[in-house]
Amino acid sequence: MDEEYDVIVLGTGLKECILSGLLSVDRLKVLHMDRNDYYGGAAASLNLNQLWQKFRGDEKPPASLGSSKEYNVDMVPKFMMANGALVRVLIHTDVTKYLLFKAVDGSYVYKQGKVYKVPANDVEALKSPLMGLFEKRRARKFFIFVQNYDEEDAKTHEGMDLRTVTTKEVFEKFGLDANTVDFIGHSLALHRDDRFLSEPALDFVKRVKLYAESMARFQGGSPYIYPLYGLGELPQGFARLSAVYGGTYMLAKPECKVEFDEMGQVMGVTSEGETAKAKKVVCDPSYLPNKVKKVGKVVRAICFMSHPIPNTGDSDSVQIILPQKQLGRRSDMYVFCCSHSHNVAPKGKYIAFVSAEVETENPEAELQPGLSLLGQIDEKIIDMYDMYEPVNDSSLDNCFISKSYDPTTHFETTVQDVLSMYTRITGKNLDLSVDLSAASAAEE
Repeated sequence: MDEEYDVIVLGTGLKECILSGLLSVDRLKVLHMDRNDYYGGAAASLNLNQLWQKFRGDEKPPASLGSSKEYNVDMVPKFMMANGALVRVLIHTDVTKYLLFKAVDGSYVYKQGKVYKVPANDVEALKSPLMGLFEKRRARKFFIFVQNYDEEDAKTHEGMDLRTVTTKEVFEKFGLDANTVDFIGHSLALHRDDRFLSEPALDFVKRVKLYAESMARFQGGSPYIYPLYGLGELPQGFARLSAVYGGTYMLAKPECKVEFDEMGQVMGVTSEGETAKAKKVVCDPSYLPNKVKKVGKVVRAICFMSHPIPNTGDSDSVQIILPQKQLGRRSDMYVFCCSHSHNVAPKGKYIAFVSAEVETENPEAELQPGLSLLGQIDEKIIDMYDMYEPVNDSSLDNCFISKSYDPTTHFETTVQDVLSMYTRITGKNLDLSVDLSAASAAEE
């Protein structure tokens, strides 16, 4: 293995596979290794037998759930914004040709114990039962402002410089009440807590605009799309891409040890007594535990049901966001559900995840508000994992470490991490101005 590479990537998690693909397209010589014998790392998709083995040891899955091989249960379930950054990366790299997508049926928000469809534009705002009559009119004006907003055209700014005006001040200008602020900030702009209110409003307005544009894309009930057969298809798509450009893959490589020189800079990686040389290493936190810190814990319930989530219009696939304020929490809770319509479960079976950041001594009890929305649950698995982020200076040691996956059920935070790592590794920004029509969603 005494070859020299530009970059060695450790772990085949989604972030690592995207970077491996991007760097290969840039014609860098990439070696990609994983201690597991399957793709996906923490973001793998498992069949029922694999899932039971992981969480229940020798116990066999109940026969009532149906055939194991008809399941593709994502360990990090997330939907993609139709016009979002991940879809742009997929088009930029042409990975779309390895994947089939389908629109997600519904996007909902939780308010006072009930779920409501998320209105995304001026027309939907007027119909939404989330707001009273006068609030609907004010919300409509806000949505029209967002839809028309153009960073380059001062006439669309309504006298506000969004680089300095805070999000809170924008809401005040339109006279929107706390409930409206809550659902727009959390279920459209997808902020995980309320810090965004005191930040400049430009990023917030762009996020709401992205939601509305993604919503309009497939004329469906949500702005999200999701690959058929689950997210496990994504790392493999990027792995194929990397191979097309000459990247080398090695699975089931035990004890991948990162080697450093006396200056503390990466020299290469040793596995099974052989060392591959490289000036840069990209990896997930598990490969360099002494260069990361724990920043929290995620608790989630993986639930199997024989019906769609009640009050979501019989949606086969749906996201529900439970904003922190509605639950008296510091961060949001997320419900993700999909089914046979995306080929991840047998017909008539539904997989729902309820996930949140752990905030108390009793994590399982924290999930109760989300679990109570699901109706009858046939089987439930509770899982917890720690979240890590890097503390090293990659400009000194040339180690580029991804952050752990957060509890969100969409990809926006994941892709921001990938893009920032790409820029640090290559010194350039990824151009994501692509023709979005290149990614289409399958019809029924």
